[in-house]
Amino acid sequence: MSGLLNRRQFMGASAAGAGMIIAGGKVASQAAANQVDQWPPKMPPVNIYKVYIGRTGGIYLSRPTDEIKKFDGYLAKIKKRLGDVRFIGGELVPPAQIGEVVTRMKDADGVVMFHLSGHGGGAPAQAMAKILDTGIPAAVFSQPFSGHGWMYFPRWQKEGKKVILLPTSDWSEIDRVIGLMRVAPHLRRTKILVVRGPLGTTAACNAEQVKERLGVEMIPVTVEETIEAHRAVDIKEAEVEAQKYWLSKAKDIIEPAKKEIINSARLYLAMKNLMIAKGAQATTSSNCMGGPAKGCLTYSKLNDLGLVGACEGDMDSTLTMLIFQYAFGIPGFISDPVFDTESNALIHFHCTCATKMAGPNSKRLPFTIRTQSDSERGVSLDVEMPIGQIVTCAKFIDLNKMLISTGEIFKVTHDELGCRTQFWTRVKDAHSMFHNWGAGVLEGGVMTLLHRAVFFGDHMRDIKNLGILMGFDVVEEA
Repeated sequence: MSGLLNRRQFMGASAAGAGMIIAGGKVASQAAANQVDQWPPKMPPVNIYKVYIGRTGGIYLSRPTDEIKKFDGYLAKIKKRLGDVRFIGGELVPPAQIGEVVTRMKDADGVVMFHLSGHGGGAPAQAMAKILDTGIPAAVFSQPFSGHGWMYFPRWQKEGKKVILLPTSDWSEIDRVIGLMRVAPHLRRTKILVVRGPLGTTAACNAEQVKERLGVEMIPVTVEETIEAHRAVDIKEAEVEAQKYWLSKAKDIIEPAKKEIINSARLYLAMKNLMIAKGAQATTSSNCMGGPAKGCLTYSKLNDLGLVGACEGDMDSTLTMLIFQYAFGIPGFISDPVFDTESNALIHFHCTCATKMAGPNSKRLPFTIRTQSDSERGVSLDVEMPIGQIVTCAKFIDLNKMLISTGEIFKVTHDELGCRTQFWTRVKDAHSMFHNWGAGVLEGGVMTLLHRAVFFGDHMRDIKNLGILMGFDVVEEA
């Protein structure tokens, strides 16, 4: 595949990685142990610049003088709830000069502008336009009775400005857009361990393009490194991990022997050590069906923790899962979908699934420990999804487009012809989706064309807004 890391890039980076974590044939587990308090790793807060634009006081169509204090209090609650944002700035324009305010924004990851008052295309709208000219992703919150400047705001999006417009009395819309503003800066700080090379669209498999477009660093890891890391994990530690997180919590265990489950838990601990040593937030492997153990339990636990573990080296799906994790705090389920037009259904199934699909602080879903279905070996999960759950099905492709659709889970099955975790979603129009699969913009091999990532919740509107902030197209498949 042309998008793969070339041999020189791969071997050079792998050798550097090996030198960092392997000493005398063993993983530097002491270094990992010293960083255990960083697990799971947390992103530093993003800087969101706040600015209030328009008059306050008793003047006609002005906000009350205490409005800014109310907004500041509300933003403080957002900061506490999200935990990874910091609000800076806070000037009122006027009297502050917009040129001086713009100069202070140089370290901002995003800007939220509160339109307090203003008519037509006058001073307030002109001030906001100067902020948008910086190119910093922005949002404009404009409540009812804030004047008539709103008429000029939509043109900014038509001009291609990175701005979300919120003409609403619903303050929770501020929460949603602040959440979206975290995605791009978090991606710029993200490292992905890629075992045995990536698969997917050409652009997503090109480390230089991924770095240039998103800021994400792809770190190549050899299969031999994972084997060494696996050997370095104490078997007693793996036994504790297996018992505590899997054996004691499973609804049932059907095929796998206990020693196989322990071996899979050992791989999770090995990948944890590798990720700590290399400062990574995600991993994917095109060797996940091989040794030293299948990756199903490893990826499930990583996704439960709020990190990303993606099977089959699928870089497009890995990036999709990172985007949704940073935006909404939820894991994705990589699916091998099929259709049933008689039921107007898109059926999702695979052998790797998180047990905390609603996020790291949610209750674990019921799960049965089974073998991986294709090989009838190793360890995987049959996770029971909740009936009635709304889901978003998505895939970020070519580094510039998000394929997306929504559905509702209406049936869970355990058909031996499919992978272990199975759920049926009622979609807008299964017949149309079947004929529009890929929406005419996705090309590639079987995995690239087939895989989609499924997330709890309807995120269609938020992803469209994120596309505006990050500059990617959103394409509906239904």
